[in-house]
Amino acid sequence: MSMLLNRQTFGNPINIGKLLSREEAETLLISWVPNQRLQLHMRQVGYLLRAWAKEKLNADETLQWKWEIAGLLHDADWDQWPDLHCSKIIEELENRQIDPEVIHAIASHGPTHFGVEPVTDLDKMLYAFDELSGFLHAYSLMRPGGYAGMDVKGVKKRLKDKTFAAGVSREDVADACNRAGIELDALITFMIPHQEYITLQWQQQ
Repeated sequence: MSMLLNRQTFGNPINIGKLLSREEAETLLISWVPNQRLQLHMRQVGYLLRAWAKEKLNADETLQWKWEIAGLLHDADWDQWPDLHCSKIIEELENRQIDPEVIHAIASHGPTHFGVEPVTDLDKMLYAFDELSGFLHAYSLMRPGGYAGMDVKGVKKRLKDKTFAAGVSREDVADACNRAGIELDALITFMIPHQEYITLQWQQQ
């Protein structure tokens, strides 16, 4: 089954800066994604993007939310409409006249699957975080302390084991880091504490 989107342009430039409110995004997420595990993954990626924008780009609250929403909704159609991933969420956001940069980031979060090249920093970091987020979480579940005490060495050792979390493409991980211009060690170092934080927040709800 092909998921190629067969286009590189999404949304309308006149809608730059137009975003869903947090309430609107939460309503869409919850109604489209009943799978709690997938919801957690999307929240993890969203928070990682927010944290990156804040800490690395010194972004204001609006830009942090713009980055977060791309991660929060990037897999919104996977749960109920896997055959339409990610064309359905793109159509929904285009109909809502959402910022085209958010839509393009979602469209490019899996270039080998959707045929859309990551261009902006947001595109590239969504691709990078998405590839590793699920892997880190799978690793946390097999560790007695979860994320506590997790380190780069342990993550990379598991990455070398192709039988562990086999669904995670190691080639895509390397490609995402290369496109983002960030070393794998640095990416993992950033991700561990932030992913631990948002996961603990989720578990305490």
